[in-house]
Amino acid sequence: MTAEFMLITFTLFLAGVIAVPIASRFGLGSVLGYLVAGIAISPILHWAGADVIALQHFAEFGVVMMLFIVGLEMNPKSLWEMRSRIFVLGGLQVGITTGAVLAVCLAFGLPMTVGLAIGLVLALSSTAIVNQTLREKGLLRSDGGQASFSVLLMQDIAVIPMLALIPLLAMPELADAVAHGGGHGDGHGDGHGGGLNLSLVDGLNGWQTALVTLAAIAGVIFIGTYLTTPIFRFVAKARLRELFVTTALMMVLGIALLMTLVGLSPALGTFLAGVVMASSEYRHELESDIDPFKGIFLGVFFITVGAGINFGLLGSNFGLIIGLTLGLILLKSAILLVLGRAFNLQGGDKWLFGLGLAQAGEFGFVLLSFTVANSVIPQDIADLLLLVVALSMLLTPALFILYDRVIAPKYSAQEEREADEIEGEAPIIIAGHGRFGGIVNRALRGAGYDTTVLDYSSEQLEMLRRFHISVHFGDATRPDLLHAAGIDEAKVLVIAIDDKEAITELVRYMVEHHPHVHLVARAIDRNHVYDLWSVGCRDIIRETYDSSIRASRSVFEALGHSRAQAEKLLGEFEAADREAMLDLAGLYDINIPPLENEAYMARVDEMMEEWQEQLRGRMQDVKADQPAE
Repeated sequence: MTAEFMLITFTLFLAGVIAVPIASRFGLGSVLGYLVAGIAISPILHWAGADVIALQHFAEFGVVMMLFIVGLEMNPKSLWEMRSRIFVLGGLQVGITTGAVLAVCLAFGLPMTVGLAIGLVLALSSTAIVNQTLREKGLLRSDGGQASFSVLLMQDIAVIPMLALIPLLAMPELADAVAHGGGHGDGHGDGHGGGLNLSLVDGLNGWQTALVTLAAIAGVIFIGTYLTTPIFRFVAKARLRELFVTTALMMVLGIALLMTLVGLSPALGTFLAGVVMASSEYRHELESDIDPFKGIFLGVFFITVGAGINFGLLGSNFGLIIGLTLGLILLKSAILLVLGRAFNLQGGDKWLFGLGLAQAGEFGFVLLSFTVANSVIPQDIADLLLLVVALSMLLTPALFILYDRVIAPKYSAQEEREADEIEGEAPIIIAGHGRFGGIVNRALRGAGYDTTVLDYSSEQLEMLRRFHISVHFGDATRPDLLHAAGIDEAKVLVIAIDDKEAITELVRYMVEHHPHVHLVARAIDRNHVYDLWSVGCRDIIRETYDSSIRASRSVFEALGHSRAQAEKLLGEFEAADREAMLDLAGLYDINIPPLENEAYMARVDEMMEEWQEQLRGRMQDVKADQPAE
């Protein structure tokens, strides 16, 4: 291991460790932190002789891992339900964007083949940045997030025919220049450099290539369906955690390699494998093993994007490159907004879709190198486009900040789609019909109570209406919608929305303006309980508390305690926990972070030992009264 290698690795990690916490503290997200870190350390990497492009291709494995994990979180049924968005919406986005960029290139006098190749490159968006940001912000399950994911998946699929089409666009004059040493291609992505060239389809005709490709896909499906469980059961016998991690990495790397050997996108192949393995009993084991490595590789990838910016070329063509970058973002945003509207994306979801996918993507680096190596795009144009791709990715976090701070608040206050008219007024209003509110609603309606359900996901509501569940579109944090739902006459409001701050603000509003309504509020975590208590709610349900209590009861029973004794033990625990929370709630200040609240932290320190001793004594009394079976 050379000193240069250790210096480069240390610099990459140090930059991320410093930049990401700072960016996150200011609400800018980890992606922008990594990109800025890459720009900051670019001189060090070049001084150390690092091949930034090679690092970038290596770090793209993070994208492969990310798609595998996304696949694990899905299943064939949900993928089938998204088919229209994947193939129709995604196909239209790729096709229209390619055509629009081609038209712009022709207007500037570029040849048809060059314009088409540029259109294909710029039609793609950044799977790495968009998916990572959507997941961080909790937007992946929103209508706009699901539409974005569908289009990104279609773009990954589209890379395959693009790789097949690009060599057909070769310009004879460029090919002659390359043959006589006049080209400047770097060889990345072409598969024909001086190194080892591995391919299962080289030299095959069309139908033979198709058969090999289909066989590879069938192999991935077979491995995911039939071999995953036996392999992991065999590995489990060794009882070595690191062997599980090694096996998980081996499977992802092997599937990516197989897809590469047949000319397919490795990210697409691992996504397919993840979908197939989504029902495996080892799904969560795979996800937990892969996730840390995915984060490391993605972080390095984003850093290399920032470090790869050629500031010399940018400085000499500043106006042109900035103009091209902003023009690309505006063009793609306009196309995406129109498509989003056509596919019934409303309000903030439409803007999330339009702004989120407005950049070029990481596959653009690969395709541009491929076009140069195949004599399609001249090197000087490719160099400019590489900067456009990198800068558009660099600006993407800023677009998400624009969405968060300007667009989302606007549409939470005034939605583009009008709320449903609500006929009749039920005594119970349920805000949010997800996995939490849905169970509450089913229980109440099963007991014969009428409910009014409010939810802001139009796609979710359409599905629920197919099952004849009475639901209404709208944002329950809006006072006018609450009034239309009958909040003045309601007896109970169940707040089950999946947004910590929105829950707290809705409770604050209700306590101030509708104190007669009994509030049952969902708490995301323990600190959220204190937040809700401090703004006036007294019926607070921690979303995972009851299931954790039931799990504890099962553990007690497995240890030999009877059901009655286990319930008494947990009754003592709940009573002690409730007493401690009430004690601390009086010291909690919603405007002061807990670690900075001296009175609160001092009381926590005092309580820790005495609470544990008291609880142990109470539980010992239970054991003494009723011996274990």
